[in-house]
Amino acid sequence: MTEPREIAERLLDAQVDFLIGEVSGERFAEVVARDVTAVIEVADTIVFRDVVTLDQAKRTVRKVVDRSDSPLARDLVGVLSDALYDHIAANHDYTLGDVVEREPVEALLEKILGMHGAQERLLDRLSEAPTAGPVAAKFTDMLIDDILEANKKIVGKVPGVNSLMSIGQSAVKSARKAAEGSRVGALAEKGTLYALKRVTNAIRETLRDAPVHGAAMEFWDVHAGEPVSGLRDYLSKGDLRQLVLMVHRIVVTTRNKEYVGLLLDESVEVFFEKYGDHTLAGLLPELGVTPDDIAEEILAYGPAVIEAAKRNGVLAKLIRERLEPFYVSEQVLGILADR
Repeated sequence: MTEPREIAERLLDAQVDFLIGEVSGERFAEVVARDVTAVIEVADTIVFRDVVTLDQAKRTVRKVVDRSDSPLARDLVGVLSDALYDHIAANHDYTLGDVVEREPVEALLEKILGMHGAQERLLDRLSEAPTAGPVAAKFTDMLIDDILEANKKIVGKVPGVNSLMSIGQSAVKSARKAAEGSRVGALAEKGTLYALKRVTNAIRETLRDAPVHGAAMEFWDVHAGEPVSGLRDYLSKGDLRQLVLMVHRIVVTTRNKEYVGLLLDESVEVFFEKYGDHTLAGLLPELGVTPDDIAEEILAYGPAVIEAAKRNGVLAKLIRERLEPFYVSEQVLGILADR
């Protein structure tokens, strides 16, 4: 009479072979379709907020954000930047207009130019900045120097006038030096600041009344017809890498700030408010995912991984390790002994 242990071993071998067959060849596609459908049916009976609490979701979101600075992410940032630049530099087949459509660009510009409140606040804060006066004064000095230099070139061809221009330039420089640090200089700085405010008013009116939108779209149209590779004319490979690394640094140093945590928590609360009463299956359409999408992705990557695990014996070993404790348990051996 066959011993219960021997029968259990034979049953274990049979089930291991059966499960390997379930995930092999054409049978795998049938199993995936069947199991995805079954999982979706179960998920359609489970309400999201019944299985995930608000606090759990907040902890998970914070953990995901916290892990954004993984070694893999750090290594890839610079490498991907270089690869992107090299691809753009080599790609002459597509124009910028092929990649980005004109209509959303135009809508974005209209929105930005229509944000008068933000523009006025920005311009007001610019004129209120402590260094605005010195900066404006420096700008004025450079403008005066350019005007004098241009006039000098114009009149330099007229005999005698060139000497007068030199005297005039010396007088302007002497007056400017004498005014530095004096009350007169302070008054000049205030006057320049007043001029800066007048300039910001002119900018404000220009943004509101002048055909800035049309000029911006003409600028876009010029570039939209050019190859994407032309974008590299605006910055070098090193510049792009540095900018990407700087942005990554900002993200990394910001993600764990208390305020960012509050924003993440608020986002989770908004999600729960809107989708908390959906079933797990009901969330899939909101994410733009269908059962067919899930099955397709499993079938795209699963077979290669499973076949590799079959070839090296890992798959059979794992299945056996999971099932063996059941087949050699006292309960099963007792059942086989009573047969």
